[in-house]
Amino acid sequence: MTATITNLLIGLLVLGFVLYRQLQPRPIRDNMRLPLILGVIGVVELVQYLQHRPHGTYVIAALAGSLVIAAVFGAIRAATVRIWIEGGQSWRQGNWLTALLWVLSIAAHLGYDYVVDRKAGESGLGSASLLLYFGVTFMIQWIIMNARAQRIGPGDTAGPRNTGAPTTSW
Repeated sequence: MTATITNLLIGLLVLGFVLYRQLQPRPIRDNMRLPLILGVIGVVELVQYLQHRPHGTYVIAALAGSLVIAAVFGAIRAATVRIWIEGGQSWRQGNWLTALLWVLSIAAHLGYDYVVDRKAGESGLGSASLLLYFGVTFMIQWIIMNARAQRIGPGDTAGPRNTGAPTTSW
């Protein structure tokens, strides 16, 4: 029980950090450091969880379903992020919808975990896989935002304060 609460508290701290960063105008970097760090820590937590509990194909399928939800939310959120070029650098900034989708994404993960807990009796799978979920959803969002930024031409220089509409290229 203590590990579950600790994982949830860590997850809430990560969510707060991610929300803060998502709403700030920031350059789009060519590295995937944060999603990879979250993913690696998430895998370690998940492996530790699975080592202490019997698990079968239902648990693996439930975990895969959760990660699909993560990917879908990452793709949807990426569409809400404003992308622009300023000074030759690609920039991004999320908005209230991006933040709302982050919160809904985590709620979907925990709700899915609740359903899995009730069906399989696998209490704690969702909290044990929360950082992996963050890593996957953040990675998908980053990949899509990076691809959008690559397609924006050098003439697309409108920043977030210069236009009410996002500069995007699909």
